[in-house]
Amino acid sequence: MTDDSVPDLRASDADRERVAEILRDALAEGRLDMAEFEERLDATYQARTYGELAPITRDLPAAGVTAPSVSLTKEPAAGSDGRDWSGRIVGGEGSSTWAAAVMSGFQRKGHWTMPRRFTCFALCGGGEIDLREASFADREVEINAIAIMGGVDVIVPPGVEVVVRGIGIMGGFDHQEEGVPGAPGAPRVIITGFAFWGGVGVQRKLTRAEKQRLREERRRQLD
Repeated sequence: MTDDSVPDLRASDADRERVAEILRDALAEGRLDMAEFEERLDATYQARTYGELAPITRDLPAAGVTAPSVSLTKEPAAGSDGRDWSGRIVGGEGSSTWAAAVMSGFQRKGHWTMPRRFTCFALCGGGEIDLREASFADREVEINAIAIMGGVDVIVPPGVEVVVRGIGIMGGFDHQEEGVPGAPGAPRVIITGFAFWGGVGVQRKLTRAEKQRLREERRRQLD
């Protein structure tokens, strides 16, 4: 078999997952924005050959490698998204299991433990559930959000899988982060509930510390 025939070889599921892992790393490092990440991830799972996979990460460094191309050899998949997810699945009951905002607001953010099920209620008010620095009581947790003429915002870090099952009547649940595969070992967040003249939003963000670290790394690379 000649080298020219390699791009025509059929890609396996493991090959596609290796490329998806590189894309997740690039998202976490700020090399791709969310729109670029989703577009390339769709192309990855639709690819059938090595030749279709290679261009997707041609301008991105592979994990631990400086070469800006996808290897066409069957090497073990490298790393995860750089986070120690195993250290953030802590068990227990969680720091807080409910919150309410009636013509007011609530926040759960910083270093706290997300329980297996968190219930929140917003009536003519708003709430924020920030999981970027949180620990998790289990690998799969649920946020049950009820928003009536109010809103609840859920913020998750890159790597976390999001599943949205809420129902909206003259309101809605944000599905834009649904369908992004989770990183190995990362938790899965299921968002359920009900929105009436209100909404439940989902955003995927890095922490300020992570953004600053990535800026400093890029600055050092340019020096």
